[in-house]
Amino acid sequence: MPVGAGREIGVGQSQQRGSGTEAFLLQMHKRPGELDESFVEIARRFPANRQPEILQYFVGLEVKLPVEAIEPREVTRVLPLPGERGGEGNNLRGLGTHAAESSGSPARDNTHQNPAAPSFAVTFPCPVARLRAMQRPSRQSSIVARSGRFASGPAAEVAAFSESISFDWRLWRQDIAGSLAHATMLQKIGILTAAELKSIQTGFAEIATEIEAGKFRWKPELEDVHMNLEAELTHRVPAGARLHTGRSRNDQVALDIRLWLRDETTALQTDLRTLQRSLLKLGAANATVVIPGYTHLQRAQPVYLAHHLLAYVEMLDRDHGRLADAAARANVCPLGAGALAGSTLPLDRELVAKLLGFVDAKGRPQVTQNSMDAVSDRDFAVEFCATAALLAVHLSRLAEDVILWASSEFNFIRIADAYTTGSSLMPQKKNPDVAELTRGKSARVIGNLMSLLTLLKGLPMTYNRDLQEDKERLFDTADTVRACVRLMAAMLAHTTVNAPACAAAASDPLLLATDLADYLVRRGMAFREAHHVVGAVVALAEGLGKPLDQLSLVELQAVNPAFAPDAADIFNLGKAMARRAITGAPGTKEVQRQLAKWRKLLR
Repeated sequence: MPVGAGREIGVGQSQQRGSGTEAFLLQMHKRPGELDESFVEIARRFPANRQPEILQYFVGLEVKLPVEAIEPREVTRVLPLPGERGGEGNNLRGLGTHAAESSGSPARDNTHQNPAAPSFAVTFPCPVARLRAMQRPSRQSSIVARSGRFASGPAAEVAAFSESISFDWRLWRQDIAGSLAHATMLQKIGILTAAELKSIQTGFAEIATEIEAGKFRWKPELEDVHMNLEAELTHRVPAGARLHTGRSRNDQVALDIRLWLRDETTALQTDLRTLQRSLLKLGAANATVVIPGYTHLQRAQPVYLAHHLLAYVEMLDRDHGRLADAAARANVCPLGAGALAGSTLPLDRELVAKLLGFVDAKGRPQVTQNSMDAVSDRDFAVEFCATAALLAVHLSRLAEDVILWASSEFNFIRIADAYTTGSSLMPQKKNPDVAELTRGKSARVIGNLMSLLTLLKGLPMTYNRDLQEDKERLFDTADTVRACVRLMAAMLAHTTVNAPACAAAASDPLLLATDLADYLVRRGMAFREAHHVVGAVVALAEGLGKPLDQLSLVELQAVNPAFAPDAADIFNLGKAMARRAITGAPGTKEVQRQLAKWRKLLR
């Protein structure tokens, strides 16, 4: 790469000041001393608007405007020095003007106080064989998405405002997959030859390799991922100009998002299973640990820690199922709907659907049945975001429990140092930031759902550019929930249980007050009466300053004579847990059964 690439230089700042042409040539060589002075002399003999061609032959560079169209890492910009004016004496002025006229775009004014001064960019390398096409591009080659209907390209601020390549580039795999399937179909119906199809396949394979290696140049002036890939393919493969036959970016983007969402949904479902396994493993490793169950954040009844953790396993399983439901509705191919009214060509939509995996359980192709709905439908995105929002709520609730349990007031668990942070001021602090951030990030996921719903609510049929705004909300939702799920799984895998602290909390006899009421029910008392009697017993214990299980039989019978000597057995925690034998209860055998069930399901 020539010296000077990627940095701004001022005309005349080279070691040998001279004409703009000379300064340009000097900057393009590794050492000024290597410059053949005849290059300069030859270039200066030609009119300014011919100098790009001359320079092309000597230094193998393409001179082109606008500057905005060139990526910074591939640019050497030649600007006038402060106070230096353009004009007849500045050969670069003609150079910049010629390039601007050739491109059909206005030259960018970088000079402000000196509008006559030149501004141009240099990109490299450029094969000499392409010189004439580069210097005098046709109107069609300037911006691929703009037809002959337009006399010029969009204003720079419009292009910057409307581009989406800065975020939709991540659809490149899906866009290539869709294009390859579309090309295969076009070959079948006679639009492409077998050789043309092969060249398109080869071209996309090369492009994909470059993207994966980080070497592909995304061009903002081409607006989006679709035009970037098609333009680059067409640049390399002439048959690329036929690829868009029977296709619109409207159905193309609808396809890409469905394909992307299908992949993301599968990945998120896998992440959910990992989190479920972390919860299951933590519960199984502490299967005998009992903790207080809470209502209103007040101690209520005893439960096994494993039972509490399995509650989240159940929630996440519903999330997993909702994702599957949403994915089934998203798994319908929209390609062939065109801009909104299909195509007059004999497109084989079913073939494309099969090639891309849009099939039902019996392998039958699934294609959209209304072209207008196909290009404007974003229900599948809303469903995903809605499911993700509910998942985020579940994660937030789990995070809240983890935060409480890790506090000094509870002290039920200890999170590994790697998944906590400290304080910049208080050296003793160990904060559960992974859980706190997960709780906080639920807000943005819910907000993305609201944003998407609001985006859609007022759109007339069919496609509107507003829909460009769906992707950032969708991408952020998927990225956020997947990150939260993965981090919560990893954190729980590095969390230990403080069994003594749990046992101390679970030893509170008030947790068994309801068991005492059940005891009276078994002795024939109506529950409402039993509820009242036990409430009176609790009040008596508080008045006497005694734990509930320390009241004597005489004191119990003073409240109600239905109490017998065996009432004391109610406060045996082990027996109390064993008595909870019904399906879904936190009983000893039932929890073991549930753990075994989930081990089998999640193995």
